[in-house]
Amino acid sequence: MFTGIVEELGEVVAVDNLGDAAPATAGGAPGRSARFRLRGPLVTEDAKHGDSIAVNGVCLTVVDTADGEFTADVMAETLNRSSLGALAAGSRVNLERPMALGGRLGGHLVQGHVDGTGTIVDRTPAEHWEIVKIALPAALSRYVVEKGSITVDGVSLTVVEAGDDFFTISLIPTTLALTTLGIKKAGDPVNLEVDVLAKYVERLLGRGSGDLRDLDELKEMDR
Repeated sequence: MFTGIVEELGEVVAVDNLGDAAPATAGGAPGRSARFRLRGPLVTEDAKHGDSIAVNGVCLTVVDTADGEFTADVMAETLNRSSLGALAAGSRVNLERPMALGGRLGGHLVQGHVDGTGTIVDRTPAEHWEIVKIALPAALSRYVVEKGSITVDGVSLTVVEAGDDFFTISLIPTTLALTTLGIKKAGDPVNLEVDVLAKYVERLLGRGSGDLRDLDELKEMDR
């Protein structure tokens, strides 16, 4: 579990495409996988094999570490769901270690399980902040509400405006300087993770309605 408070702006050192050895996806196309080598001296100072590190909001498992770098394997599902497949050597990435039990929850509860990708539509700079408009898939828009939380490339942010197919965020100078959101431009993809609580509420309410409907049907049958 993460908080969406980026600890370090890291860098992709190398990406090894492991080919189409993975099983075919649901759509019938063969999956692909890759091994990433990333530089992040801060997040690797206490990392070991099997630990988790969020890379642009995607929870990855550390394979090994050395000299301030770590490697992680990325499967087809992750490459298909996120923007990690577009990364190359030299790409900057947001890095965060998992929240320690008893630590401060500075952002919001973030799983590191990306729901999909959005696209930066435009940026409107101001004197002390910048407004960024991001298009998102229709299937995710129902989970995004004004003043609610959303994770963009691993950064916990507050929604300013929520539309049917977009939302806006306001970025302070610290976020612009210390995360990839300061260098992203219009047309660039970003990883999105909506508030997991919204998804659970939707699921529970849906099941609750179904249970009540089934109960009513049983009562009718008994009459």
